[in-house]
Amino acid sequence: MPLISADNIFAMGTVLIGLAYFGFWIDNHPIGKKTSGVVWVLVLAMLLSNFRVIPYTSPAYDFVGGYMVSLAIPLLLFKADIRRIFRESGKVIVTFFIATVATVAGAIIGFFLLDLGDVGAKVAGAYTGGYVGGAVNLLAVSQVVEMTEAEFTAAISASSMVSILALMTLIAIPTIRLITRFIPTHFSDTIDEAEKQKLKDSTRSKVYLRHLTGALALSFGICAISGAIGDAIGQTQYNILFVTILTIVVANIFPAAMDRLEGEFELGMIFMYVFFAMVGSSTDATAFLDTSLVLFFYGMTIIIVHLLIVLGAARLLKIDLAEAIVASGAALVGPAPTAAIAITQGWRSLVTPGIMCGIFGYVIGTFVGVAVTKFLA
Repeated sequence: MPLISADNIFAMGTVLIGLAYFGFWIDNHPIGKKTSGVVWVLVLAMLLSNFRVIPYTSPAYDFVGGYMVSLAIPLLLFKADIRRIFRESGKVIVTFFIATVATVAGAIIGFFLLDLGDVGAKVAGAYTGGYVGGAVNLLAVSQVVEMTEAEFTAAISASSMVSILALMTLIAIPTIRLITRFIPTHFSDTIDEAEKQKLKDSTRSKVYLRHLTGALALSFGICAISGAIGDAIGQTQYNILFVTILTIVVANIFPAAMDRLEGEFELGMIFMYVFFAMVGSSTDATAFLDTSLVLFFYGMTIIIVHLLIVLGAARLLKIDLAEAIVASGAALVGPAPTAAIAITQGWRSLVTPGIMCGIFGYVIGTFVGVAVTKFLA
């Protein structure tokens, strides 16, 4: 028997939310910036369950996996105004489409190069979604293709480590003379420390209770309607897709109202981190270690193919290296890290396009990932 019983909901809530807190804390710590808080949450949760501090199954896990994840999707997508994305992303959006194709190509090539077993097509789709959008897309695809919790834990853990290496590579590319000689950049504007702080401050949300409650109520409503649609057509496994579609519709019918919301994205991230804690808690470490290594190499294969295609296209089509890196980063590591890359490199005019392309990746990532799984299956 574990130290904390499965039906001790308050104790289980303390552990899960405490792990989420630790993940956010370490994300702002030097160690976390190099490794990702998600990895720490998954590993610590796995250690707690495998050393029998907490159980492998609990009603608390059922609530998090059954309801909290679905509520997080709209909260993370309410600002996905497609017209604004295309308007503000400029030429970078074209390169982002190339990056998306490159991710799909890498997923398919890696699928045939490596023996991923029976879960291969599912992982290919989940990784495609993750490397076009982000962790939320990887999660959404995994639910649509019905990955088990153990399979998802191995996939997200290996993917997180690959994403860290991808981020480091993107930062290093502009310093490699062999690359800059063939793919030059004309973005040389600089940002002083005051401007960097101003950009950081502009990304911080304020907390308004009416905003949070309104966003949460809307998220509940979208999930309820999506569930009703799934029940009506007998396709409940696609509920996450219905949630995504309805959210995008709402975001594009009422873009001004959605743009005024403050704090809803952060609330969605809280739900996601609690979900990662739940996934780690319900995973058998033995099964995880048996499968994670090959998934790491599979993820690296996708990244290598992706970068080769994007840089090759940049050379052939005379795309600026800075634009290529920002577009690639928007796909591989998401909007926030991409904005950080642009800031640290002094590419001030590419900060907004990077964020917009990253949000667009959230919009299309799940659909692209599911399509890849269906194709390979």
